[in-house]
Amino acid sequence: MDLNHQFELIRQSPTVAMGDRIMTLQATGRRVIGLQMGDPDFPTPPLILDVAFKAMQSGLTHYAPSRGQLELRRAASTKLQRDNHVSYDPEAELLVTHGGIHAYYLAMQSILNPGDDVLVPDPTWATHANMIVMLRGNVIRVPALAENGFIPTFDAWKKALTPRTRVIVLNYPSNPTGAYPTREYLQKLQDFAASHHLWIVSDEVYENLYYGERPTSAAAFEGTKERTILVHSLSKSYAMTGWRVGYLAAPAQVIENALKAGQNSITCVAPFIQKAAAFALTDPQIQQATADMRIAYAKRRQVVLDVAREWGELPVQVTPAMGAFYFFLDFRALKMPSVEICERLLEEAGVGLVPGSAFGAQGEGFVRMTIAASDADVDAGFRKILEWAERQ
Repeated sequence: MDLNHQFELIRQSPTVAMGDRIMTLQATGRRVIGLQMGDPDFPTPPLILDVAFKAMQSGLTHYAPSRGQLELRRAASTKLQRDNHVSYDPEAELLVTHGGIHAYYLAMQSILNPGDDVLVPDPTWATHANMIVMLRGNVIRVPALAENGFIPTFDAWKKALTPRTRVIVLNYPSNPTGAYPTREYLQKLQDFAASHHLWIVSDEVYENLYYGERPTSAAAFEGTKERTILVHSLSKSYAMTGWRVGYLAAPAQVIENALKAGQNSITCVAPFIQKAAAFALTDPQIQQATADMRIAYAKRRQVVLDVAREWGELPVQVTPAMGAFYFFLDFRALKMPSVEICERLLEEAGVGLVPGSAFGAQGEGFVRMTIAASDADVDAGFRKILEWAERQ
């Protein structure tokens, strides 16, 4: 019997595959430092748990509105105005989703037609490309080279354009590189999108994880809301990956399409989770907790940079992450496929990482390392990586 041929073009998640291999090795007694997962190692703040428990006890365990509880949509609107200086109507321009992936799915489902071309920076998180393929669109990869700070040049954007191009996908701060552009760059990119009648879908789930000036939202420019769709999630900033809650901010007509797609995919997000999410987005103590997490990630980032500095002549190139909680380590001098690098580092050094090729052709020769792990594991794991590389 035939199956859906689109899935022949998609690989399973290498991050999940690496996690499975690590668990298998650990079950045999092997000590493995897992630096592969993009999952905060912090617990969800206890105050958020308390709100969820009380909501369950009060009976919020049945269906919720498919659009999302108004309380959460209002909280998301408040958050967007407070942090991103963008205004969205909670009644018509916001939709609660089952995490960031679901928000991205609804966005693309709402605007793509089969055969449409979508411009995606390379390297980028695999789901950004895979979802387009699942929806029968065409992925046009735009090189975001290390030599240009992992940001595509405007010549690269122009060269990638086709008569069927409908969408530009952004993810800043980036998974896997941690890079994000200047406000001036985003303004120029918005002008480019307007001149070619393109949507911009901006995945901003790492927006609160930055180590310098706060990243600018893609929608934070006059006259851009009508063609910009924002993907948000509580997973990374609030250590709520398992809660699966996020939201989509977009023009009302996009939200109407997304609502139909949501009703026919998940129906709704659990109401007790929505209650907790609304609290998380607005409570001052929780905002301080997220700031404390960012400070902790910054400390771990500095651990990596300090080890690199004391090492002297490095066997790999280390670009300081601007945001998110990853380093995209440059192993190109070894002239070895990134899959082989990760397999050998796991077997020979006991460190779990993700091959750069999982993020696109321009990621070949790189390896993604997370700092969403303990200070000790980040320090020990990075030293093991450098020791292994020196032996090659």
